[in-house]
Amino acid sequence: MFIIDPNRDYQKQTESRVVIRFQDCDPLRHLNNAKYFDYFFNAREDQLPKIYGVEIMDLIKSYEAFWVVYNHHIAYIKPANLGEWVRIVTRLVWFDKNTIVVEYLMLDDYKSHLKTLMWTTFKYVGMDNSRTTEHPEQVAAYLGAMKYPGVNYDPKLFDERVREVKHLVQTEV
Repeated sequence: MFIIDPNRDYQKQTESRVVIRFQDCDPLRHLNNAKYFDYFFNAREDQLPKIYGVEIMDLIKSYEAFWVVYNHHIAYIKPANLGEWVRIVTRLVWFDKNTIVVEYLMLDDYKSHLKTLMWTTFKYVGMDNSRTTEHPEQVAAYLGAMKYPGVNYDPKLFDERVREVKHLVQTEV
């Protein structure tokens, strides 16, 4: 189970370096649009245990609830190409009593160009009745410890966030 250490500053984002695989590409050698989801979700799933020392399955078993995808906002800005190394950055940008929003970025290997930005909304659902349920206090503390600061989350402002991140990436090089 995840116990928050009040004396620890928890990392607010994850980062993975991955190569774009042949089997995930279309005939133009671009990453297939549907495969971005796999790359994003796999990167986050691989990084969370390393950073926070907890497996998602342990949280699911402990609280008999899990997060299910509710919706996505995605912007494909530049293609990811066959054999290209990319960086995937993920961060929790918002949560409330029964919902979380994770932001996913795909950047070139040098982090100089934003390729894709996605917001995924997840609802917390009980295993017993498959209905939305509230985050237990310990889970809310876990989410609070990992929340990335400074993102003005509002689904209507997604395009604005894309422009903002694109600008940040270009100016940080």
